[in-house]
Amino acid sequence: MEQQRKDPQEREEDRQQIQQFGAALTEGDDGNIYTLTIIGQVEGHQILPETVKTTKYEHILPLLASIEESREIDGLLILLNTVGGDIEAGLAISEMIAGMQKPTVSLVLGGGHSIGIPLAVSAKRCMIAPTASMTIHPVRMTGVVVGAPQTYQYFNRIQEQIVDFVTANSRISREKFLHYMMATGEIATDVGSVVYGREAVQVGLVDQLGSVGDALAYLHREIEAARAKQGGAD
Repeated sequence: MEQQRKDPQEREEDRQQIQQFGAALTEGDDGNIYTLTIIGQVEGHQILPETVKTTKYEHILPLLASIEESREIDGLLILLNTVGGDIEAGLAISEMIAGMQKPTVSLVLGGGHSIGIPLAVSAKRCMIAPTASMTIHPVRMTGVVVGAPQTYQYFNRIQEQIVDFVTANSRISREKFLHYMMATGEIATDVGSVVYGREAVQVGLVDQLGSVGDALAYLHREIEAARAKQGGAD
């Protein structure tokens, strides 16, 4: 069926959403899908330079809450091309996505590195483009670090949280994920691994290879199933 044309004010609001958040709402008879991009570096408590492309967690968290609560949104598509960033901010966003009841799908395009891995697997379905890559490495921090045993313990606990989250929200085993994380000789920093699309699927880190068409098709199926279930309950 032909979609109803939006008036100029609605089109301007859509344009502002895309410009501010890299987000857009697509409306149709088979469901309204909100598209959210997570790009560049995930910004946490520290403000990054203006020359760095960032995704700000203080924008994403309330946005996810409003998507979950909205009756006008049926599903969420998350497009990922991120180098990683702030660990706590990334985990906060990941936990929010994992806790959503609405259909969610993530699509890794280009790269979903570091804290981008929990972000990718947090959706109910995770897809990756064949040419995309994911960098798995131990927790690292730049800047001034206090040289004390407590610092190492903190790093270790944060790392355990990441491992627990990833293995709980994907099919990869703990042993395999730790093997990738601690591998030597594969990346410039000498600790960690780069995994590309097909391998990420083979080891269970990602559910399937896919494109934007595959991601949208999954959402439409899940939305239809949810509507059928709701109709049966009524």
